[in-house]
Amino acid sequence: QVQLVESGGGLVQAGGSLRLSCAASGSIGSINAMDWYRQAPGKQRELVATITSGRSTNYADSVKGRFIISRDNAKNTVYLQMNSLKPEDTAVYYCKMVVVTTGSVYQYQYWGQGTQVTVSS
Repeated sequence: QVQLVESGGGLVQAGGSLRLSCAASGSIGSINAMDWYRQAPGKQRELVATITSGRSTNYADSVKGRFIISRDNAKNTVYLQMNSLKPEDTAVYYCKMVVVTTGSVYQYQYWGQGTQVTVSS
């Protein structure tokens, strides 16, 4: 019913920047929270940043001050601007959205396919 497509991952050197995007399509009525998660090899998937429909934001301590999450409701898209990247930021990054589909009163979580971010030293 709803698909999330991510883009923007790649290989960068430490100190560099990268911008991820995640666009939702399908039978979308409204989108509540939009989140970014990441999973490094051998580690649990962790929440990186979240943004509410009112554009209130929260960040993991490890990325606070370096990453910025934003959203464009007209495009059903969430972005993650990553600055001052460190090797420990290397992970697969996943977007997640809480969506109420058209004609429904229920909300569901949808996940993107993941995009690899690799930071070299």
